[in-house]
Amino acid sequence: MTVAKVEWPTLALLVATYGLWALGVSWAAALWLPLGMICVALAAVQHSSLCHEALHGHPTRLRWLNEALVFPQLSLVIPYGRFRDLHLIHHRDENLTDPYDDPESNYRDPAVWVRMPAWGRAVLNFNNTLFGRMLVGPLVGQVFFMREDWRAIRGGDRAALRAWLVHIPAAAPVIWAVLAADMMPLWAFCLATYAALGVLKIRTYLEHRAHEATQGRTVIVEDRGLLALLFLNNNYHVVHHERPGVPWYRLPALFRAERAAFLGKNDGYYYRSYREIFGKYLWRAKDPVPHPLWPKDEGRA
Repeated sequence: MTVAKVEWPTLALLVATYGLWALGVSWAAALWLPLGMICVALAAVQHSSLCHEALHGHPTRLRWLNEALVFPQLSLVIPYGRFRDLHLIHHRDENLTDPYDDPESNYRDPAVWVRMPAWGRAVLNFNNTLFGRMLVGPLVGQVFFMREDWRAIRGGDRAALRAWLVHIPAAAPVIWAVLAADMMPLWAFCLATYAALGVLKIRTYLEHRAHEATQGRTVIVEDRGLLALLFLNNNYHVVHHERPGVPWYRLPALFRAERAAFLGKNDGYYYRSYREIFGKYLWRAKDPVPHPLWPKDEGRA
């Protein structure tokens, strides 16, 4: 029988995350509601990042155990099974930023873009600023995500249907715990959870760019602050895409050891910190919504 190797920093952080969430919906909310909401939001962000670790084979070698450890869905709206399956498709690097084949792409097919109503283009243009991505990005992303999953389910995708059915017992106990604690109003909990989804959009905002070369599409944000912890160093994103089996706490050292090589591979797609990103893109878009390199004759909509 193979003994599972446990990555203890990840397991310890998972325990702390559940503890912070429980503290947020109970004692902290009773002491001061905004404090409780901050705790809930931070815990939900951290838990989402831990779900990302789990789907890549952490903190043990046992898939069923990793998935059991992150089973309660603190962020409520994305079934873990769909996150896992779609994210692993996203890791087919040759398709990064493809409006159709990369499920995490924020680019649209130019042929689809020109047919969109003016209000739809305005929403997506606003969503392409960092402020917009944080404010309306969770809602915009959820609408597109659920639309595509509904199409998949209607088309007979049993994996998608199964993931949503499993999501019910994963999310229901979270809501029950909030109601049972009776210290945080449900509206405050929902607002804190939405805020967590907005924070997560900071990480995904510019993880990938349109670039002719596959390896030039993935960013490095050399940040070691609170956001880097909440994102579990996924800001070293080209390192993660190159070595997805490496646990989060080893990514910074791995980048430092091979800094020149990684920056050469991604054609210098680099930011010093999230502070720099906020300064550049809080109020303006980094990219156009229609894919700037998309061939005009390859629309599939």
